[in-house]
Amino acid sequence: MMEVVARYFEAFNAGDTDAMLACLTEDLAHHVNEGQVRTGKAAFAAFCEHMSRCYDEHLSDMVILTDPSGSRAAAEYVVNGTYLASDTGLPEAHGQTYTLPAGSFFDLAGGRISRVTTYYNLADWMRQVST
Repeated sequence: MMEVVARYFEAFNAGDTDAMLACLTEDLAHHVNEGQVRTGKAAFAAFCEHMSRCYDEHLSDMVILTDPSGSRAAAEYVVNGTYLASDTGLPEAHGQTYTLPAGSFFDLAGGRISRVTTYYNLADWMRQVST
């Protein structure tokens, strides 16, 4: 099951939303850092479209762990990004770069990801882009 999580992150780094969607169940639960839960692939695709417009991100230093049953996984990584376009309620974008440690947690079912929960330190990000 670690393979589907690795494919998901490879697709993220390639900017390939369709490949990311192929890793997900139809009823995916997407728990966004300090945000609302989005349900389903269509909501996830809309989120990815918004994120691609506002942010250019590449993940590095990836470590993926799975539980013995293969039903859950976790990943720790570093987000290396550029803030491209102002996002609602956040500081104005003018090409600021940022580097953040982050983590994601997954439920896995039938060879696909059924839940993604992502965490990072929003206060640290705000500090980095508020210059």
